Amino acid sequence: EAYLNPRYIEYLDSIDKLDSIDKIDKINDIFESLVYDYLGSTGLKLLDFGINLVLALLILVIGFRVVSLVLKLIKHMMIKSNVDVTLRTFLISFLKVALRILVVFLAIGRIGVGVSSIIALLGSAGVALGLSLQGSLSNIAGGVILLMMKPFAVGDYILEDSSEKEGTVQAIGIMYTKLLSLEHKTLLVPNGKLANSTITNFSAEGQRRIKIQIGIGYGEDIKKAKDVLEKVVLDEKDRLPEQGYQIFLDEFQDSSICMGVHYWVKPENYWQSKWRVQEAVKIGFDENGITIPFNQLDVTLVN
Repeated sequence: EAYLNPRYIEYLDSIDKLDSIDKIDKINDIFESLVYDYLGSTGLKLLDFGINLVLALLILVIGFRVVSLVLKLIKHMMIKSNVDVTLRTFLISFLKVALRILVVFLAIGRIGVGVSSIIALLGSAGVALGLSLQGSLSNIAGGVILLMMKPFAVGDYILEDSSEKEGTVQAIGIMYTKLLSLEHKTLLVPNGKLANSTITNFSAEGQRRIKIQIGIGYGEDIKKAKDVLEKVVLDEKDRLPEQGYQIFLDEFQDSSICMGVHYWVKPENYWQSKWRVQEAVKIGFDENGITIPFNQLDVTLVN
């Protein structure tokens, strides 16, 4: 470039007489002068903006990767420290959003947009957004309440009574709690709804009672039916023997006598045990000639 513009030859000749730091400053002055001569003030500004834009994109890409690595490290440290699973999932979800917002602010600041101006703009828009996003904000507040009160934890089987949504808790996020239903469907229940409704936690006590009702005909032998039911219950592999069991006549119905069976299992064995026992009861009744009647009506005609 110096040969193209002879006036820079004097600068190049004088560089050898300078110290190392001064040489760098001199070369920088020459470079800026060359760029200004060829691009002009507008071109120089565009070049500077382009460089900052590239740097901002690099900050976003590298920053998001760093955030992912930091979150993995924090998660590993929490697991090693035996931090509660519920608290761990909520904090990871919160830190993920907060750190990514920080990276975005750093990238915007690199372009030249004042971060303070953005914060002021967000503050003024916060009121309007707060009014329009009341449900989302209530979900965030609900997540904090669930985290503090701990009505359930990850791995618990719960029922939200108002909507009758139930399943195993997979994660408690900032706005939603993820449940896995028996059909392996993912249910996202708003935290605000969970914090303001009745929740049945079937796993809190570490055991769950199974209640089965079976109707038999009025002409059947009740003692024989109870013997069949007792054998089925005693043969059930998932029954908790220390909790005992109950077999009883529950009520007299229109077309049958309702027999009741109560026994206890671990929460995770509830459904498989119930289905298995009900099938065994039907097989046992069939083998012993005990009928399970359907609804019937006797009509007497008077002449």
